[in-house]
Parts: sequence; C-alpha cells; structure tokens
Amino acid sequence: MAITDKIYVKNHRQLSSQLDTSIPRGAFSGATLDLLFTGDGMEKLDEASRERVLDFAEDFLDCDCDSNPYCGCPEEKFLVYLLELREEGLGPEAIVDVMTDDYMVYAYAGDVLSFLDQAVRTLEAVEDLAAVEGDDEARREAAAAIARLEG
Repeated sequence: MAITDKIYVKNHRQLSSQLDTSIPRGAFSGATLDLLFTGDGMEKLDEASRERVLDFAEDFLDCDCDSNPYCGCPEEKFLVYLLELREEGLGPEAIVDVMTDDYMVYAYAGDVLSFLDQAVRTLEAVEDLAAVEGDDEARREAAAAIARLEG
C-alpha cells in the first residue's frame, strides 16, 4: 500500500459538517480529490481550514494533465514533499507534525518511517544496478540521495 493511501484528512468529520457533505478520511481518495479539485463548497469552510485546503490544492493538484487529479501527479508531488522534509533533517514524527500544520493532513509516524525506509532500499537498488551497468554518475546520484535521506 502506497504512503499516499495512508495520508488522512485531519478533522474530516468537522470539515464534512462544514461542507454539508460526507468526505472520506483519505486525503488522496477520489471523492476528496474531486472536492479539492472543483473547490465546491470551499466558501463554507472556516478561514483557517479553507487556507490549508487551498494550499494543499495549489501545491499538489496543480498540473496540466488531462486526467488531473487522477493522473498520479498529486501523489508524486506529495512523495517529493515528504522526501524533502526528510532531507531537511526531520524525523517521521516531525514530518507528521509539519504536514498537519501545513495542510491539515496526517499519517502515522510508523507509516512515514516505513515509506522512508523503502525509499532508501529503492535507492540502494538503483545504486547497485548503476554499478553493474557502469553508470558512475547514476551510482553517485543514488548514493548522494541515500546520504541525504539517512541524514
């Protein structure tokens, strides 16, 4: 299961109540993305919630794909966001705190840790394959990415 399947809307019941509609807990579920992408009812949200929801939509749903928001770009952008937070030296619990503050979404720290561990394992595989292929530049890039994530 992808980490984006484990990202949840904080206070989703409160938001559902404000919007007069049911929204799922999953931040990247189809119904949630529909709501964010179309902006239906955003004026019903309190100011703080509206700002964070709009920030989320601007940062992750903004692409030119015909199938937006179902193109995979929102999930990919969120993965990059998580990796950048880790490269800044944040641990899993701090990453969860920042994403909650930034976008009113959360995950369990253990799920974030598993995602980061899998990212390092994937980069190690890239590094090994690059070494086998004799691609020193790709090997160095993978090693540098590993070092940034392991911080």
